[in-house]
Amino acid sequence: MDTPDGEWGQASAEGQPYFFLSYAHTPPWGSGGGDPDHWVHQLYRDLCNHIMALTDLPAGAEVGFIDREMGSGVGWPRKLSENLARCRVFVPLLSPRYFTSEMCGRELFAFNERILHARAAGGREVSAIVPALWTRVDFHQLPDSIRHIHLDRTTFGDRYATNGFYGLIKLSRLRDEYEETVLTLAQRIVQVAEESPLPPGRLRDYESTPSAFRPRGEEPRHIHLTVAAPTRDSVPEDRDPRPYGEDALDWNPYHSESTRPLPALAEELIRSLDYRPTVSSFDDEDTDGPLSPGTGEESGKTGRPRILLVDRWTLTDEERRRRLKAFDAQAQPWVSAVVPWNRADLQCHGDEGQRLTTEFERTLPLLLERGRRTDCRTAVNGVPTLKAFTDVLPAVVAHTTRQYLKHAEAHPPPGPHVPRPRLLGPIQPPYPEGGPDHGGDA
Repeated sequence: MDTPDGEWGQASAEGQPYFFLSYAHTPPWGSGGGDPDHWVHQLYRDLCNHIMALTDLPAGAEVGFIDREMGSGVGWPRKLSENLARCRVFVPLLSPRYFTSEMCGRELFAFNERILHARAAGGREVSAIVPALWTRVDFHQLPDSIRHIHLDRTTFGDRYATNGFYGLIKLSRLRDEYEETVLTLAQRIVQVAEESPLPPGRLRDYESTPSAFRPRGEEPRHIHLTVAAPTRDSVPEDRDPRPYGEDALDWNPYHSESTRPLPALAEELIRSLDYRPTVSSFDDEDTDGPLSPGTGEESGKTGRPRILLVDRWTLTDEERRRRLKAFDAQAQPWVSAVVPWNRADLQCHGDEGQRLTTEFERTLPLLLERGRRTDCRTAVNGVPTLKAFTDVLPAVVAHTTRQYLKHAEAHPPPGPHVPRPRLLGPIQPPYPEGGPDHGGDA
């Protein structure tokens, strides 16, 4: 994981390539089969040629990026991260193989995180992902992390939707349609790059970047986010009201860095990890009975993995403090906590901040001690910046999910119980009447 300040630094805006073509490498088979990704590279070259014609890029400028143009070696992950942090548009080349590629999942997550930071800082929607079909992809095959991205099938025609670029480029009778579709995609890339400019992002450590796709064959993953934070009307009079709103879900502890509430950013980040998140306010949940997931499900071990996103300033309210203490006492192993504690907020470091920190240790001892035993202890010690928050949340999500799979009860489907088969050993086949010692010459 990156350090909270992003040890690789910020990418330069100079010479931003127009697009990053993300594709799943096809494994070779047999001998003498040639390069199995030859046609992907042809598509990349055709896109670059069109973009050069459509823009005023000078000779030698970086038009696009594809990882084939890099040799393997020590600098390979950094080069990949540099281009993910600098490119103007991300073009995932979709196919069934794409959604099982960890490399493609990391690329998509890194670019999604860059968009999230740009939206948080600028307060406006930024759409810089232009998906393309390499082969036919049915909607039900799309992971949750990519379903929010608009997949334009109508503009490119029915044959494209049926065959993808691979079918168009391989069938000579569809050559004209291929040329027209590549030109249309190039025009779309240029349009998005110029109408929705995306500033360069930080260089993320590629090797520690999580994937945007769940493992092959795994069922959809759910997680619940509970937000314990005051509202503007319930904070002490001397507390800066800017981080708060009408509801706990309006809480924005990093308001100097972001214009968006933190729960909305957290939900978006969790969804980009291929989860189906739900979010609720701690004030709206019943925590006096058995621990419930806050989603209308039965309580206890039939619930979902759960993360408590908590502001220490919520402890200034006696009733919330009592309910949080009860919450901590009955927290299952698959309940984790994340504690944003903005280092730029001076009130978090004064006398009141120190008092709240001490009170926090008494109120949530189980969750805090549990979090400090993991490799993401920053989550409970106080997350100082928005960048640190987006670094640590995926690790907390992964840890919480592992604990759920390890400890939660399994619920088999309804129906009669089928005993586990047992291997009893070899059974001698029956012999004809008379047995092996009868009916034959010795």
